[in-house]
Amino acid sequence: MAGNPRNGRPYRRLTTAQRALGLPCWICGHDIDYTIKGEEAKRSSWAFTLDHAQPLSLGGDLHDPANARSAHRRCNSARGNRTAPRARERASRCW
Repeated sequence: MAGNPRNGRPYRRLTTAQRALGLPCWICGHDIDYTIKGEEAKRSSWAFTLDHAQPLSLGGDLHDPANARSAHRRCNSARGNRTAPRARERASRCW
């Protein structure tokens, strides 16, 4: 049985390189708190996660730097495996 490819050295290298860029979240545009690391990062909604522009479930390359994006854990989870971020819902003016 093959292990999780996200636990391998190439994936960790890609994550480290993307983190070092210090970019804002590509989904919401807000700054990411890159100081959150370790166990705290697994619980924080605002921590850095590596997202893929082309979702892996839809054929995206796991180790391709051109497919890697910086995102908040919260934004990455909300986006799921869609190819575009979810459109913001607006309240109707007619109640």
